Amino acid sequence: QVQLVESGGGSVQTGGPLRLSCLVSGRTFHTYAMAWFRQAPGKEREFVAGITGSGLSTDYADSVKGRFTASRGNTKGTVYLQRNSLRPEHTAGYYCTADSAPYDWYQADLKGKQWGYWGHGTRDTDSS
Repeated sequence: QVQLVESGGGSVQTGGPLRLSCLVSGRTFHTYAMAWFRQAPGKEREFVAGITGSGLSTDYADSVKGRFTASRGNTKGTVYLQRNSLRPEHTAGYYCTADSAPYDWYQADLKGKQWGYWGHGTRDTDSS
């Protein structure tokens, strides 16, 4: 059984950084492809960033390229999403997801329909 627990959502200040963490249980964590999705109020869930099991390759939505960075610490069983240059419109619930197939299998899935394991999410608050 794989369990994911996100943390790190907070008050989104314009220009400010926030880092999300996703703690994953499971002996084969280092083999899992991982991704972050987000869902803003009144909007559909959307892909944000993905990372391969090794952590050597990452993938980003065009809207966050250059500002968000995904990484993972396989010895710690944790995946991170560093978010820089934030704007109020980035306020959303952020969800961590994992699955056992190679990341390439999920790369075209921008709505998260193919991923098998999900956390309950961590939510930002609008600072305005």
